[in-house]
Amino acid sequence: MLHKNKKRFDLMLRKLGKIGIGLNTVFGLVFLYLPILILVIYSFNVSRFNSVWRGFTFNWYKSLFSGVTEENAQFTNAMVWTALQNSLIVAFTSTFLSTLLGTLLALALERFKFRGKNIIEGLVILPMIIPEITMGISLLVFFSLIFQLINTLTGIRLVLGIPTVIIGHIAFSISFVTIVVRGRIAELDSSLEEAAWDLGADEWQTFKRVILPLIMPGIISAALLAFTLSLDDFVITFFTTGVGSTTLPLFVYGMIRFSISPAINAISTLILLVSLILVTSSLMLQQKSKARYY
Repeated sequence: MLHKNKKRFDLMLRKLGKIGIGLNTVFGLVFLYLPILILVIYSFNVSRFNSVWRGFTFNWYKSLFSGVTEENAQFTNAMVWTALQNSLIVAFTSTFLSTLLGTLLALALERFKFRGKNIIEGLVILPMIIPEITMGISLLVFFSLIFQLINTLTGIRLVLGIPTVIIGHIAFSISFVTIVVRGRIAELDSSLEEAAWDLGADEWQTFKRVILPLIMPGIISAALLAFTLSLDDFVITFFTTGVGSTTLPLFVYGMIRFSISPAINAISTLILLVSLILVTSSLMLQQKSKARYY
């Protein structure tokens, strides 16, 4: 009798545990994604005040693409497109350079042994661990010291701008690229390279015709991830930007300081949509590359 009661009690505890885990998961997802869902819904609100729902409209999206700006607005569509242009310049440039450098670094860390390798591996992971605000302040101090030194030695006065934002984005994107590409390299079968060498290929031919095609999906996936991180970044951009180099996230933040309207929600929704497409594409590429390889 006692044994049966204990079994029932254990079974009840297991069921309660599963229910608790399920509820915790649901509450966590609701807590994370409900504000985003509300933002998307209110981007279609007729009223310019987010606190009141007046009806459904596409006018806020139309105004962004038609060039029509609402009266008494604190911003113009030209300002929006200039910020978007700056974001794309920074994202494309930093993605290209961080992908190139990150791929080379991944190859070096995975295939070669050298002094200080453990230190470099730690430095690669560091930008992913430290808070973004810490990295942003560090970059600001670094640029200030370098600019002051250049001004003292040459008399040339440098200021923060798009180049400093690009350097800042490369500094944290290269870590993500290195880890993604290195993981793909680690999955390769070394017998493929040995077969290429047996057939007379040198190191460059082996890399070009065997290794590079096999790791290319990982490289593209890492590039999409780096582009997404750069396009969405606010904190590091805030500390490394200057006059005339405002990116779209900074522009949205500036709009919020004046007033909150569905136009902000519309811009944020478009940024969210692009980010989801890029991240989904990156994950799909990784899954397809694994399926082909195995």
